[in-house]
Amino acid sequence: MTDEIWGHVRNELMKSIGKNNFSAWIEPITFHSFDDGIVRFLVPAKFIGSWVSQNFGDVILRHLISAGIGADRIEFKVDPSAMASAGNANNAPASDMQSPAETANLGSGGRSGGNGKGSTLPAATLNPNFTFDAFVVGKPNELAHAAARRVAEGGPVSFNPLFLYGGVGLGKTHLMHAIAWELQTRQPQLRILYVSAEQFMYRFVRALREKDTIGFKEMFRSVDVLMVDDVQFIAGKNSTQEEFFHTFNALIEMGKQIIISGDRAPVDMEDLDNRIASRLACGLVVDLHPTDYELRLGILQTKAETYRARYPNLHIAPGVLEFVAHRISTNVRVLEGALTRLFAFADLIGSEITMDLTQECLSDILRATDRKVTMDEIFKKVCEHYNIRQADLIGPSRARNNARPRQMAMYLCKKLTTRSLPEIGLKLGRRDHTTILHGVRKIEELMTVDSQIAEDAELLRRMLEA
Repeated sequence: MTDEIWGHVRNELMKSIGKNNFSAWIEPITFHSFDDGIVRFLVPAKFIGSWVSQNFGDVILRHLISAGIGADRIEFKVDPSAMASAGNANNAPASDMQSPAETANLGSGGRSGGNGKGSTLPAATLNPNFTFDAFVVGKPNELAHAAARRVAEGGPVSFNPLFLYGGVGLGKTHLMHAIAWELQTRQPQLRILYVSAEQFMYRFVRALREKDTIGFKEMFRSVDVLMVDDVQFIAGKNSTQEEFFHTFNALIEMGKQIIISGDRAPVDMEDLDNRIASRLACGLVVDLHPTDYELRLGILQTKAETYRARYPNLHIAPGVLEFVAHRISTNVRVLEGALTRLFAFADLIGSEITMDLTQECLSDILRATDRKVTMDEIFKKVCEHYNIRQADLIGPSRARNNARPRQMAMYLCKKLTTRSLPEIGLKLGRRDHTTILHGVRKIEELMTVDSQIAEDAELLRRMLEA
């Protein structure tokens, strides 16, 4: 095998896996040798070899064979010349990297020093629909909205960083974009950098590969506002977490504003560096709760108004929006997607949006939301969450470390299933229905005064309804 053949295979790989994946993962590797049916490549860091082998190994081998190479397998070894600069960056990324063009840089922009390889703040377009005006506020998200508004005003705030967390499709990214839009409007001179956690990791890895860590540091530490979305993706990535920690500290010391989002509270991210979790918890940590019926209906009504301007001849029968708001409770993205599908479907067939049409058009979504949570599932999740045995959960022990999880199971069974109190009591060690009622009320009472109990209940509910 020659470098010329590898060059041909590289061109074919770019067509197969796309330019973004190619530049992130294939471009850094170089052909080393071929003997005994093994093609060996050099990589700048161990995790790049692991990632490429796991995700693109079969594709590479297939293209090598198509090029006439009698390869049986491929191997990767770290380039000795790159080991010094790669440090301990040996953790595989959680998912495909995106293009640097998806990083949002608002404000003055430009270069921030270094040799130029990793110091440019690339421009990107924020979602024009993700503004404060388009964000429907309800009880589950009113605190997060108020905190985001305060940061977006651009004045001094008593909390830094602002950490927004919640499940998928609850509005975290919407609020992040809305903050950026508002800051850009109010203070166009600000250097605002919005990145996903994957983008932060991607640019750090590229800086290591190109030996431009100084440029990377200068780029991220020269901003006025740093916004990092989905920070859970750097959890467990040791070298990336280390650099994020130092970047975070540097910006805080300079009085720069940081806004972070994640799918869980910092203390609940098991693989997140304790130092990072501690720093994040020092700011304002706000949970975006799952939508309630009133908020879902408000979102649908707001979206329906915008669609009526586009489809002036379409009419929605009474009760349709209420039906959809009641039945689709997973997340806002699914909810809005269902409404988009409804209007498009009705427009194509020239029909009013009736209840029958709605049930026909959204049949797959409605079936998915019909999944029933069982008491066995609840017991299993509660035991896993509190790290106790199911025998202790349903057993007679009144020790606090068993009794509180048992009451949580009672509460969740009452809220998430249609089972009666006697049925729940029978399943939980043949307990009387009054015991179950007491347990349910105890958790409801504690949720109003104990934030940990409230978070436990919310987290378990999300996991069970996912």
